[in-house]
This record gives sequence, C-alpha cells and structure tokens, in this order.
Amino acid sequence: MKNATPLPAYLVQRYHGWKATGYADNKAWYRRLASEGQHPRAMVISCCDSRVHVTSIFGADQGEFFIHRNIANLVPPYGPDGRQHGTSAAVEYAVNALKVAHLIVVGHSECGGVAGCHDMCSGKAPALEEKTSFVGRWMDILRPGFERVKDIEDDAARRRALEKEAVLVSLENLMTFPFVKDAVKADLLTLHGLWTDIGEGGLETYDPAKGAFVPV
Repeated sequence: MKNATPLPAYLVQRYHGWKATGYADNKAWYRRLASEGQHPRAMVISCCDSRVHVTSIFGADQGEFFIHRNIANLVPPYGPDGRQHGTSAAVEYAVNALKVAHLIVVGHSECGGVAGCHDMCSGKAPALEEKTSFVGRWMDILRPGFERVKDIEDDAARRRALEKEAVLVSLENLMTFPFVKDAVKADLLTLHGLWTDIGEGGLETYDPAKGAFVPV
C-alpha cells in the first residue's frame, strides 16, 4: 500500500512506554485474554467523538466491553438488504455470538453529528443534503428524532434534546432486529440508554417509567 506511512514518532514512543509498563505489569492478564478469547458482559454503542471515553467513565478493563463507535452513536433500522452494514454487523455479533447480557447506547453533549443533523433538518446545511454526503445520509437515521423536538423554542435546549433523541432512536431501532427483540423478550438481554455531559462529567440514564433521562 504505497499511500501508507510509518507511525508518527509520538505514538511509537507511547507504545513503547505502554509495553514496558502497562503490558509488562499485566502480562498474564493479556495472555489469558488472548488464549481464552473475549467474554464481554455488555456491548456499548457510543459516538466516534474523541472526547467520549466509555471505558474511563466505567473504569472498565480490557475484555469487559464490546465497543462499537460511529457518528452520533446511531443504530439504523433492521435492513437485511445484502449490503454492508457495519453497525448492524456489530450488533449481530454481540448478541448472537458473544451473547452479551446488556446493550448500552451512550449519547453525549456537544455532539457534532447531532448538530449536523439539526442544521440539515432545519435547512441550514445544504452540503449534508447531498446524496454524496456519507455523514448526511447516516444522520437521516435521526430525522424522526428531530421531528419530535423541532418545536422546542430554545435553540440550545432543542439541540440537547436531539442528542438524547439519538439514544432513543437507536434503542427503538434495536428492537426492529428480530434477534435483539427475541433476546429481550427471553430476558437474555437488556437495553439501556445513557447520555453524558462531557464538561460536567454528568451521566443520565433513560427511565422508561418516567419517559425521561434522569441523573445516575
């Protein structure tokens, strides 16, 4: 591959530091993970945003979470059309192969993907309306959520509500997957929706009884 270049020096230095400390101090654990395979209890679907670090939030070790990240932590509806579906494939593997007990969707504050959806649906981002926009077509998944919050007058409140709708839309779409629905009905899988405030370090969970996100 002629376009590939060597790893930047600062990452090489960080790797050697980790190998000499983090790995060396836990060599037996890493070798056990390698020999026994992964057995995560939960799958986490979170945003690609570099500020979102779910393993740090929950103090998780390697092998504890099966993590899938995409723009705005979205799950598309079940669509067995024979095409390539990265998020759907990750969900299928987690539920059918890994038999995770929990599936957690994590949204966050100041989400750029959600902001793009908001502007696109408001007619303020024509570039995202183009058929050639991968981000725009991905954010189409969130259009139903925008319809539910578009009448909120305050702009900041509307955008924050849409961030939480990204979680709810994903939870709704997860239940369109037959194997997810069956696992939930059989009490083999539970679904959870979270939203984290990056600046404040806050965490909220969706409470279906209250129909709202509440602080953890």
